Amino acid sequence: MAIFLIKALQLILSISLLVILHEGGHFLFARLFGIRVEKFYLFFDWKFSIFKFKPKNSDTEFGMGWIPLGGYCKIAGMIDESFDTDQMKQPAQDWEFRAKPAWQRLFVMIGGVLVNFLTALFIYSMIMFYWGDSYIAAKDMKLGMQFNDEAKKDGFKDGDIIIGADGEKFERYGVDVFRAVAKATSVSVIRNGKEITINKSEVSLLTMLKETPRYMDPIIPNTIDSVAAGGPAAKAGILAGDKIISINNHATKTFNDINNQIGIISDIIETAKTPEDSLKARMMTMVVQHKDAKTDTLQLTLSKELTMGVVYKSYQALYPPTDVSYGFFESFPAGISYGMNILGGYVSDLQYVASADGAKSVGGFGTLGSLFPETWNWYRFWMMTAFLSIILAFMNILPIPALDGGHVLFLIYEIIVGKAPSEKFLLVAEYIGFGLLLALLVWANFADILRAFGMM
Repeated sequence: MAIFLIKALQLILSISLLVILHEGGHFLFARLFGIRVEKFYLFFDWKFSIFKFKPKNSDTEFGMGWIPLGGYCKIAGMIDESFDTDQMKQPAQDWEFRAKPAWQRLFVMIGGVLVNFLTALFIYSMIMFYWGDSYIAAKDMKLGMQFNDEAKKDGFKDGDIIIGADGEKFERYGVDVFRAVAKATSVSVIRNGKEITINKSEVSLLTMLKETPRYMDPIIPNTIDSVAAGGPAAKAGILAGDKIISINNHATKTFNDINNQIGIISDIIETAKTPEDSLKARMMTMVVQHKDAKTDTLQLTLSKELTMGVVYKSYQALYPPTDVSYGFFESFPAGISYGMNILGGYVSDLQYVASADGAKSVGGFGTLGSLFPETWNWYRFWMMTAFLSIILAFMNILPIPALDGGHVLFLIYEIIVGKAPSEKFLLVAEYIGFGLLLALLVWANFADILRAFGMM
């Protein structure tokens, strides 16, 4: 429960900050052009609010609603998610949104996205200034990668150190390496101390990451780093420093091999008809090599979660990191570059959302909350907040009615054609867009529930 509360608190704080800044962008440009803002709310206040106040000589009511699904800035004379049509039936006033030139209304609508985007770049810059940057250089991953059969057909061999794709060298190892290799037609690797080029066809990034075993993964030695007291491995007699060299008569030269064997067991359990069949599938015969090089054949029953109760060194622990520090002014170009790379990767990955596997990967508040650490960590908090700010900016600028991008699209139409769409059209479009967004929200959170019960 404590872990859940810590994650939830971080998510709520992060989203609240970004919503306030987003709506503040709309508010800033609206007031700059003399447009009245009637309400400025964090969360939605359907029927009632937690609190509200209206400063003296102000036209704006500020408050907090009780439905934590974002927030809003109600701008006078505008058709938005409030669906307030009564005001639109009255003659336009010079302080209303609809009375202003299209270019001013355009700035009001992009104000939230602009603030979120700049916020993300600023946070990344301050992270670079305060914490610096730390990464594992691609060339330093001396154990190389382990590949599945499909990758080996493309010409890769276990132990290849991937250093570039399509003529571009990789500076750091990360998801960008997977993206680049997926799209590449040629990949540069170091094999037996020599650089060679492998010609391959394009593959789907989603397929690369979803396959079992995966197209490629960093090689992690099969030496056990630590054993959980009372866990399946400890009960079987496995000790820290042991190596699991075989599972069910299948050689396991690396942790990757061990993980793949457990994946096979998981597939068997999915087809199990009785609890007895499931228990039988979880029983493994393994050969373990001890520190003194002696071997033992042991019986181990995986937990219901298919864990052994052992920890292996992560690839981050295997390789020395490259640490970079930045001065105050140096941090801005570094932060902007980092943020733009994050945005580019996110936009690139959206192509997979329309696929069946991509739709299953969509997540709601549970998925977002799981991205935050189990203990309060300001570095991780600000990294996640910057990432969410990038997502919020990009998603809001999509040309979908009810989002800022939908309003921008209609304003651009008005500027080009010289005539605004009818109020009836805008209202219908707002209803359709709001319905689509609500359906997406319901599906995303329903998918979280299905995943929580192991049904997806």
